[in-house]
Formats: sequence, C-alpha cells, structure tokens
Amino acid sequence: MENLVLNVSDEILTVRQVAELLKINEKTTYKHASEGKIPGFKVGGSWRFRRSDLDRWIDEQRAASKAREG
Repeated sequence: MENLVLNVSDEILTVRQVAELLKINEKTTYKHASEGKIPGFKVGGSWRFRRSDLDRWIDEQRAASKAREG
C-alpha cells in the first residue's frame, strides 16, 4: 500500500476544526455550510471541508471587505 502524504492545503477538516479555525460556534458552522456560505461537502451525512478551499474563501472574504471599506 502506498504512503499517502497530505499537504496542509489538502487537509480535510471537521465542523469542530472549522469552527475553531474561524472562531465561530459549531452551530454557526453547520448553518453556513448548509446555506452554501462556506465551502464544504458531506460525507455520509457529516460535513467536511478542504483546508485549501477555506483558505481561498477567507482570502475572498478579506478582499470583499477591503473593497467595501474603500
């Protein structure tokens, strides 16, 4: 069997880990994921998130916030 090495950007995160990363409540994480406000996908009914997708989403949110500020 091959050894699979994941880069940090390929890491798959749980709801709890995303909540900690974004400094929000787990319920808020579920809500945002189900509404499509944060990028995620379901595996067997459980939400999972690719770290690279979240990093890109965070960058987009920051850019949009700066654009609104002027």
